[in-house]
Amino acid sequence: MSAQRSVPGAASPVPSLPNLRDLGGWPTVDGRAVRRGVLFRSQGLRGFGHDDGLSPEVLGVADVLGIGTVYDLRSDQERAAAPDPEWPGVAAVHLDVLADDSGSAVTGMRELGGGDDPMAALRDALADGSAVDAMTATYRGLVTLPSARRGYTRFVRGLLGADSGGFLFHCTAGKDRTGWAAAALLVLLGVSRDDVYDEYLLTNDRLLPTFASVLDAFAEAGGDPAQLTRVLGVQPAYLDAAFDEMERVHGDVAAYFADGLGVDAAAQDRLRELFLTR
Repeated sequence: MSAQRSVPGAASPVPSLPNLRDLGGWPTVDGRAVRRGVLFRSQGLRGFGHDDGLSPEVLGVADVLGIGTVYDLRSDQERAAAPDPEWPGVAAVHLDVLADDSGSAVTGMRELGGGDDPMAALRDALADGSAVDAMTATYRGLVTLPSARRGYTRFVRGLLGADSGGFLFHCTAGKDRTGWAAAALLVLLGVSRDDVYDEYLLTNDRLLPTFASVLDAFAEAGGDPAQLTRVLGVQPAYLDAAFDEMERVHGDVAAYFADGLGVDAAAQDRLRELFLTR
């Protein structure tokens, strides 16, 4: 494994964590680039199908990537079901950004597909297409929910020096709560919206292939795999909803950080000093 990658968004160095990636390397509109090897996003650190044990690769992630702080954006229930590894010398900061949204489509996905015939239950739950509307509502909440404001404020304060770098942040799939944190930060740093969306959509390339057997079983149960893909992966419309809410409430990303997260212009400049290079 190597913390340094030659291009932005390079594939994960850990096979069991396909949605782990460095945010470094993305260019900014003023000719700089996000520093490599200091800021990583990921899915849950046990990966999928590894709840009974941690692979040697996962156990070595913190050392290889130089991680000093892990931000866990999941709920208490998610953390209890799949606790993060305890890495010596690495601080764990728990930030349940959706604590104030008990009906979130993101955390609620864990409850779908229960009963004696889970695929049939999942098929019926997704049949009316309402899951997409629920996902967009969740993304709007990532901007305005008090718990989201508190959580992302603490995250940014950590990046500004309250915590030790390098930094790794994650939720369960590493796509929604993590996706908004990454997108908002990259835009603030000066990465173009087009590149921010490209980075966000990498999740579909990295994560969706791991659900191939689930999608096949869903189709066998009479479900439309496209419906399930929309909630297992990410869609531009979801990120659109978050940016739209940000602009509706705050006007632009600088005001969102200043008024929504309490990160003023001087602190925003400090973030650029810390995480950008020429």
